[in-house]
Amino acid sequence: MGEARRQRRLLLVVVCVALLLDNMLYMVIVPIIPDYIATMRGGGATAGPSAPAGGNGSGGGNRSLLPARYPPATGGNEDVQIGVLFASKAILQLLVNPLSGTLIDRVGYETPLLAGLAVMFLSTATFAFAENYATLFAARSLQGLGSAFADTAGIALIADRYPEEPARSRALGTALACISFGSLAAPPFGGVLYEFAGKRVPFLVLACVCLLDGLLLLALAPPGAAAARANMPVGTPIHRLMIDPYIAVVAGALATCNIPLAFLEPTIANWMKDSMGASEWEVGLTWLPAFFPHVLGVYVTVRLAAAYPHLQWFYGALGMAIIGASSCLVPACRNFGQVIVPLCGICFGIALVDTALLPTLAFLVDVRHVSVYGSVYAIADISYSVAYALGPIVAGQIVHTMGFAQLNLGMGLANVLYAPVLLLLRNVCQMKPSHSERNILLEEGPKGLYDTIKMEERKGMGKSLHPADGMEENGMDSYRRDLAGVSEEDSSDYEYS
Repeated sequence: MGEARRQRRLLLVVVCVALLLDNMLYMVIVPIIPDYIATMRGGGATAGPSAPAGGNGSGGGNRSLLPARYPPATGGNEDVQIGVLFASKAILQLLVNPLSGTLIDRVGYETPLLAGLAVMFLSTATFAFAENYATLFAARSLQGLGSAFADTAGIALIADRYPEEPARSRALGTALACISFGSLAAPPFGGVLYEFAGKRVPFLVLACVCLLDGLLLLALAPPGAAAARANMPVGTPIHRLMIDPYIAVVAGALATCNIPLAFLEPTIANWMKDSMGASEWEVGLTWLPAFFPHVLGVYVTVRLAAAYPHLQWFYGALGMAIIGASSCLVPACRNFGQVIVPLCGICFGIALVDTALLPTLAFLVDVRHVSVYGSVYAIADISYSVAYALGPIVAGQIVHTMGFAQLNLGMGLANVLYAPVLLLLRNVCQMKPSHSERNILLEEGPKGLYDTIKMEERKGMGKSLHPADGMEENGMDSYRRDLAGVSEEDSSDYEYS
């Protein structure tokens, strides 16, 4: 038992590092890409071979200049290209997640996680040596492919290895804290290394950490160990999970609460420069203070969930209300110090929603479906991907046509209006475990040793319920009692205790 606990802690470390890397790679290019693309075009470089990229004369002399692969374009076209580049990861992740969730349910969690880390390593190395926009686009899209497997398999692995509460909420909270740290620490990490060490160094550092994480996973769960997967149940198909009303409510909440963050990231910098004359360092540090309330939100929700587990829905609804109010306050800010407050409120609310509802997804699968988590966390990843695929492309257009204030008011109103919908989850914690696993086995043919054994047990139970000829009266009464018990069991899928 002690060895199993140590192994699951190490696996939690592997998953947390994978999520940290994915989000660092997602955000590390934020301060790099505009100068990166300008250098490719030759617009920001001087003729000397040691000239710094972007025309910055301090500390960048060791960067190799990238040759211009296509003629310079207008600023508007460059903005579109950067937006598409940022969105391509989430778009591909959105398209691949339904397939990755099904595959994870079939083959287990460790192998897809290892494959995702391998693809992320390849993507990071491609970023390091990219010399044109097409290669950058391919690397970004490749990261989306790796994330669809690594993120989904990692979160599902945590839910599987931590089946009991409050340990599951604590483990998922730790993973969310790593996601937050990766997103908020990546821009200064990438900017500093890009400035003083060269364009390849940030990506090579991340690639090395990714390689070490994959080797640790390989040592903990070698591919041969996945053969035991054949003896485990087959998960509920993802299309059935999508039409489950409770899972749909949770997925909608995850998408809605992340829309303000996804839409503000590409638009708030220009708004701060135009409305309050913010300097470059102020724009760069805008999101960094929000890391602390996010971690605080994770900690508070984990503690409250341990003490009052029946109020998970309330923590999520409260988080959405905080996000809505904070979003509406952003346009009213007039200086750097003021704008930090609502951004911290948004991140605090997101922490409440994510930390409360991600364990709820695993619980819903446990009580209403089969306890296999690949597909349900693929649905969660789809919810995140919808927000982050639309943000870089749609947000700028909304600001251009309607205004920054209207964008924030709309996002705030959407969160406030969605919060009462979480009332539908108020009785979830009272649900009894369902017998849908048995029903699925009856509807579908046996798939593996586990299913075959279950089918044989079911058949054996059915035979034992049929009385032999000449059965005495007390035997018939016993048969009727058994049959009534089975009928009650069949109808108890969604009973409440």
